[in-house]
Amino acid sequence: MTPLLAFGLNYWEVLLILGVLLLLFGSSRLPTLMRSMGRSITEFKRGVREGAEAPEEALPESTKPEGT
Repeated sequence: MTPLLAFGLNYWEVLLILGVLLLLFGSSRLPTLMRSMGRSITEFKRGVREGAEAPEEALPESTKPEGT
C-alpha cells in the first residue's frame, strides 16, 4: 500500500482511526472534538507565524541587542 495522506497514512488506516474515535467519543461529541482540534491547530499556526514575523517586539527594551 502506498501512503496517500498526511503522515504516511492510507485511506484504510484513516477510516480505522475515525472508527475508533467514533467508538470512544460517540457521534454526539465527535464533531465538537474535531472542531476544538481544528481551532487549536489554527491558533498554534497563528502563534508560530506571529512569533516569526516580529521576534524583536517580544523582547523588553533592556534585552534588545545594541545597534537596533
